[in-house]
Amino acid sequence: MRLMRHPDGFRMGLFGLVLCLAGVACVTPPPIPDEPPPVEIPAAATPPPAVPAVPGQPATAPVEFKIAAVGDIMLGGTATPELRKYGYDYPFELTAPILKQAQIVFGNLEGPLTAGGTSETNKQYVFRSPPDKVAPALARAGFNLVSLANNHILDYGPQGLEDTRAALDRAGIRAVGAGRNLNEARAPAIMTAEGITVAFLAYSLTFPEEFWAGPDAPGTAFGHERHVREDVAAARQRADIVVVSFHWGTEGKTELRDYQITLARAAIDAGASVVLGHHPHILQAVERYRQGAILYSLGNFVFGSYSRIATRSMISLITFRDRQLREIRLIPINVNNPEVVFQPKPLTGQDAVEAMAPVQKLSLTRGTDLEYRDDSAILTLGEERGN
Repeated sequence: MRLMRHPDGFRMGLFGLVLCLAGVACVTPPPIPDEPPPVEIPAAATPPPAVPAVPGQPATAPVEFKIAAVGDIMLGGTATPELRKYGYDYPFELTAPILKQAQIVFGNLEGPLTAGGTSETNKQYVFRSPPDKVAPALARAGFNLVSLANNHILDYGPQGLEDTRAALDRAGIRAVGAGRNLNEARAPAIMTAEGITVAFLAYSLTFPEEFWAGPDAPGTAFGHERHVREDVAAARQRADIVVVSFHWGTEGKTELRDYQITLARAAIDAGASVVLGHHPHILQAVERYRQGAILYSLGNFVFGSYSRIATRSMISLITFRDRQLREIRLIPINVNNPEVVFQPKPLTGQDAVEAMAPVQKLSLTRGTDLEYRDDSAILTLGEERGN
């Protein structure tokens, strides 16, 4: 039997047991596969040279590296005429200098990179973008890792998914969260930055159900709590740091669903340092939890629609020092496409303050206070403060 659909179009896998006991519906999660093999990929940065030993001081300086994370990326749709006119590097011209401050640059690729495949006919919106244009442009902007765990990656079927993975691979960009079967979809992407290994996992909790991978079926990794806990724990055994991405929540809403909180905290309890969320297209709260951080929604980045609600977003610069999460800097950007024409623009001064004020307010409801400094909202992390 299938789980009951909620009005906003999500399947609440976390509440399956409750629904089953209530006699509404019951679903059995797919069996947990053997631990998937890692995808070993180097980050773009070159490790710094060794620092000569100084008597009475450590032999090397503290190892520090950054992850830049953004929200939804879709270089198609109503953006297509502008991108054909100005080129596919155009959307990133103002933000690439920020992205390139990080060794690992991550975003959610919303929709396949393909010229083929068969369109999903029962969906209101189907997306695709030209692989020979988009993948190289993403790489030139600094991206070296994307999530494919979302509700559009199979808009043009399994062929569209395979075309996407091939295009990204040619451009030197790794993908996580979708594959030819459940094993591949749940497999971590393990990258290295400054000699430190970072494992990324990605899950989707959005419809259509047919997009979820099975033991022998292509698709995305669905975020069963049991799978998340086991995958994070397994990845943590092989990596210094684990980052988890979720495609979840309700489009256009700042309110969190209960399952978002449950899954995010479960990931950190299992060993993750950071949780990155997307799908609502607008910003949601930031929460400090134990020694980790949860960014419930990063909003849109470059997205091919003239949305009336997706007007402000952010780039997250996440700093690790000696394998510990130390700072998250949220840099506000203007993504109001009627104004910026699909080219996100960093905000400064009063515009930046106004863009970050709602995030600060939402974060306070999660017990997290962001400091505003240098046109950014900043979360500084040190000793554990249990939540």
